[in-house]
Amino acid sequence: MTTTAVHTAPSATGAPALPGAWRLGLIRGAMEIRLFFRQREQVVFTFAFPIVFLFLFASIFRDHMQHTGATASQYYVASMTAAGIMSTSFQSLGVSIAIEREQRVLRRLRSTPMPPAAYFLGKIWLVMVTGVLETALLLTFGATVYGVNLPSDATGWLTFAWIFVLGITDCALLGIAISSVPRSASSASSVVVLPFLLLEFISGVYILIDTLPGWMLTVGSFFPLKWLCQGLRGVFLPSAAAALEPAGSWEYGRIALVLGAWCIGGLLLCLLTFRWKPRDER
Repeated sequence: MTTTAVHTAPSATGAPALPGAWRLGLIRGAMEIRLFFRQREQVVFTFAFPIVFLFLFASIFRDHMQHTGATASQYYVASMTAAGIMSTSFQSLGVSIAIEREQRVLRRLRSTPMPPAAYFLGKIWLVMVTGVLETALLLTFGATVYGVNLPSDATGWLTFAWIFVLGITDCALLGIAISSVPRSASSASSVVVLPFLLLEFISGVYILIDTLPGWMLTVGSFFPLKWLCQGLRGVFLPSAAAALEPAGSWEYGRIALVLGAWCIGGLLLCLLTFRWKPRDER
């Protein structure tokens, strides 16, 4: 485990004062980011995987969607951007934290004076940096290759910003919560990736939203990925494309309500389920 030197100022009693959780979180986040970019295979997989899938689906489905002013290729840019956000948060945290727990990294960190909040702040910084980079790559690729129209005013970018922040927060919290489900590090990928794949299919990532069976739409609407996809389609597709949505509109108010509710629900799940030690330890 990599350690980072922290310089502290003396307290009123003469003993060194420990840095606050926020400062330690920044230091921990910088370390997490460095460790991530040192693993070249992980970096390539994280950033290339959604772009490759975008290229495949956009190459297969290139037709114009009737009466929408958009192509299926542009639809997949928005959907794969949402999937990329969930990949860098839910999938990444769910697997990495489960591995760190089994390797006793979490137990050692818990026994240090570092506040628990600093560990999670470090993970949040990692998720935000990788999420922003991957989103920027996907949107640049989509705008250059498939002609996706990026917002031309501040209102459009502000809408994108709050959807992005709420969506990545939801997925990160759910990733932390699901990290306690795997019984071992070897099973972490299977436990985390399976629900992620299922959600991608029933949330309109791989299949056009207007062709999904009604029961799939109903199930998908209980989870944040469906609303994250819908919000990003509203930002990057023409307004006429809202006719594809079940309600015939982008429903920004409902998107904010559902994603906001999942922020609260995800936090509660983390508080109730997170474990610092493996299952075989008491």
